[in-house]
Amino acid sequence: MSGDVRLSRRRFLQVLASATGALIVGVRMADAADAPVPMDMLGDALYPLGMYVRIDPDGDVLIGARDPDTGTGVATSLPRIIADELDVDWQRVRVVQLGLGVGNNNGSPQWLYGQQVGGTGNSIPRAWINLRSAGALARWLLVQAAAQQLGIQANRLRTEKGVVIAPDGRRLRYGELASAASKITPPQNLPPLKSPDHFTLIGQGIGDVDAHGIVTGQTPYSLDQHFGDAVVAVLSHCPWPDGELQQLDKSATLAIKGVIDVIELKPEPKLPPGQTVIAPAVAVIAETTWQALQGRRALKLTWKPGASGKEDTGAIEQEATSLLNSDSAPTTRVRDDGDVDKAGKKAARRIEATYYQPWLAHAVNEPMNCLVRLDKTSATLYVPTQAPQQAWSVVQRLTGLAPDQIDIRMSRVGGGYGRRLDHDYVAEAVLLAKAVSKPLRLFWPRDEDLTHDYYRSGFVHKFSAIVDAKRHISAWNQRVASASAQNGRGVHSEQLWTSEVDVNQLPAGFVPNYRSDWFSLTSALPRGPHRGMPHTANAFAVDCFIDEIAHAIKEDPLDTRLRMIGDPRLVPLTGGGAIDTARLANVLQLVADRISWKDWLHSVNGLGLACWYMDGAYVAHAVEVSMQGEKLTIERVVCAVDVGRVINPTGLEGQIAGATLDALSTAMNLAITVKDGKVQQSSWKDYPLASMAQLPKAVEVITVPGDGDPVGASFLAMPTAVPALANAVFRVSAVRVRRLPLMKELLRLL
Repeated sequence: MSGDVRLSRRRFLQVLASATGALIVGVRMADAADAPVPMDMLGDALYPLGMYVRIDPDGDVLIGARDPDTGTGVATSLPRIIADELDVDWQRVRVVQLGLGVGNNNGSPQWLYGQQVGGTGNSIPRAWINLRSAGALARWLLVQAAAQQLGIQANRLRTEKGVVIAPDGRRLRYGELASAASKITPPQNLPPLKSPDHFTLIGQGIGDVDAHGIVTGQTPYSLDQHFGDAVVAVLSHCPWPDGELQQLDKSATLAIKGVIDVIELKPEPKLPPGQTVIAPAVAVIAETTWQALQGRRALKLTWKPGASGKEDTGAIEQEATSLLNSDSAPTTRVRDDGDVDKAGKKAARRIEATYYQPWLAHAVNEPMNCLVRLDKTSATLYVPTQAPQQAWSVVQRLTGLAPDQIDIRMSRVGGGYGRRLDHDYVAEAVLLAKAVSKPLRLFWPRDEDLTHDYYRSGFVHKFSAIVDAKRHISAWNQRVASASAQNGRGVHSEQLWTSEVDVNQLPAGFVPNYRSDWFSLTSALPRGPHRGMPHTANAFAVDCFIDEIAHAIKEDPLDTRLRMIGDPRLVPLTGGGAIDTARLANVLQLVADRISWKDWLHSVNGLGLACWYMDGAYVAHAVEVSMQGEKLTIERVVCAVDVGRVINPTGLEGQIAGATLDALSTAMNLAITVKDGKVQQSSWKDYPLASMAQLPKAVEVITVPGDGDPVGASFLAMPTAVPALANAVFRVSAVRVRRLPLMKELLRLL
């Protein structure tokens, strides 16, 4: 079987009978143009599905996951939302990763499956209602078909694990009903959704659908995909993003067997970061990866630096410090509650602190790569992307093809962390494929990945707090300096702070006089989205400063936090919504109780706490560390999360544990430094991820049950793991230096 079958109905939910008698139900945007049904849905296992449910006559169910899975587990959670409403046996479900769904509406793209984005924490909230609707419609059709066959009113039938059951016990399997169900006219209004007390899969833990394949090496990533005649391209980028090629001797490279060509690439002027080549580059094209790498090694290149040739991260940090210490430096006022200046004049006690954070790379496990095949009428790409629609826009601009002539296929992604929201590597692959007129695989070696990233800027935070005679924080003044990740991305200068500071970040709304200022740093280093920005950078500084306040007023840090959070209430957020203080205090108290915080003052080890609010979710960490000489050991880590209704508790626990370990690894080991405009880190040796010996044996995750709509959790654990660790290290250090005097003084005050 070949070709496409086009659907004639434009509707939010679609139904189709396949040539094999399968029932197909899909989620469609209401204004989407008609689109081809992939052949997989018609019985031929040829190509990934659109976002449809397929029920085969034998009762097997095929469900597509629309968002790319970067390790967040959405390939499991999204299909389970459909499967629960459909009432199928999960053991008979096979999940298939979808490609990009795009149709052609008079030359403009129509995104057939809605927004397809992974690794940003929004996949489940975005999908919650429409994926449930797809499952509910399929179940409704099956029940109607059963009612006709059994001669019973549909409202007297029930469903369970892929079977429709009559009151008298007669049973019809979904597979027996699929063909008839597909011929029934869907209702004008969407069928009602299940009440939560009837959920059978949602809220029940299940492992990742790809886990076995990942562990056994069978799960294909983009690097594992093939076009039979594809050549390989390996790049050598200019060390300076604004530099240029001064001299190139490619004779030794071209002499290597299998090397086909050496091609220069240049960034396209005036395009935003992530849409064009990241820096001037020379590409070696060869028949195999090994030959391309050997050819790259043989290149004789001389690069000329641009204006960034003198950039130095130490100098940038000094600039930040000067800005924060100046009363006249230009600033962006993010928030200003009450009167901080007036409160300072009546200060019972003023506490100040400054925090420094380094530049960071994404350091994804799977380096940048892209497999592309072009001709005059089509483009087919395997792209490890977090945002396939943005990848599509890069391809469309470079090829001029019609929207539905561009086929973006996705495999499991070996980590994203925000790096794959940009698509410079897609632009490079397309330009090279056009140049050689052959299918081409682009591959970045690790040194290119680390030295040519869209980095997270370094941060310097300067805090000042006023504590009154009753130990209440009456004023809070935060000044932050960083190089905005939004720079050059079409964001108005007055909004560049939005990637660096959150207007609602704690303790905004909890302190009567609160001020937050952001100072812009200048850097030529490419910057972009990084895991949990802006929360990760700011939570570290905020939660560490709260501990410093507690230490200065000689108080239990848990009490300081709980008093600041205050009584149960809803604290309004700028822009809408509210923080539920009861939920925030609850996650904090849960980790404190589990780590035995009551013993914090007497423990030889150091205990640290931190809590945070982010996009409707609440998180807290407690960490216990010990010191033997100069060796730091993380003894225990506990994390509590409240994300509303949990789709897959097992997946959530894994995501929280993984993000925690990533955060701890970053805190202990990682920093990007620049000298003479060049990034100094180029391998795992000088950008070392933490070893198993450095990390805790386990991360204990406490999930708070919730009945509200689910919220995202992909990087929820990132903000609080690091400050909890820092606070624990501070405490164990203080105990080692002056344990007895400190304990006596604190005990007297407590």
